[in-house]
Amino acid sequence: MLKVKNLHQYYGGSHILRDVSLQAEPGQVTVLLGRNGVGKTTLLKSLMGRVPIRSGSIEWQGREISRLTPYERARAGIGFVPQGREIFPRLSVEENLRMGLAYRSARTAIPPDLFELFPVLEQMLQRRGGDLSGGQQQQLAIARALAPGPQLLILDEPTEGIQPSIIKDIGRVIRMLARERGMAVLLCEQYYDFAEELADQYLVMQRGAVIAQGPGSEMQEKGIRQLVAI
Repeated sequence: MLKVKNLHQYYGGSHILRDVSLQAEPGQVTVLLGRNGVGKTTLLKSLMGRVPIRSGSIEWQGREISRLTPYERARAGIGFVPQGREIFPRLSVEENLRMGLAYRSARTAIPPDLFELFPVLEQMLQRRGGDLSGGQQQQLAIARALAPGPQLLILDEPTEGIQPSIIKDIGRVIRMLARERGMAVLLCEQYYDFAEELADQYLVMQRGAVIAQGPGSEMQEKGIRQLVAI
């Protein structure tokens, strides 16, 4: 579904992404691991068109999308949950969710299944996003990305600063989206146990390059925890 081939990206004279290739398949969670500063977030931003690539290709459902804007990639069926959540703190929960539907008709209803995934959001529809806890904001950010019904969900560090109970809820939702809805999920994550539990496939980055990859079931055998330990 998503095929990235030989991606290179630079900031000024610094070579940030070096010949990165990966795939994210329907019904699977692909986990992206690596220490801080190795280029993971830059890779995700490149996939969404938030930073340009120097060379390489990004194919989505057989179509080259490297030149599309972030808006066009979202309309093509790619959802993105950025690091730090980036919700609108002065807008209500309902208004934040409607931002995920911005390119649909103004009369488009918020999909009710979002409240099945994250019941707390229905209880807080009229609350300002900035008044929610960090975990609730993360649930809101994920729900907003899911609102238009993407086929690929990209998440950047969704467990960062989140309490354990909500981490479990987020893991349950990610697993369900892949297993039951056939969604492709690309998960960038520092919390190793969370990543290993969800991974169908894994990739490890170091100095802007992919240095290891394989089935999630082999992560223990291959010593991936030691490879990404800080």
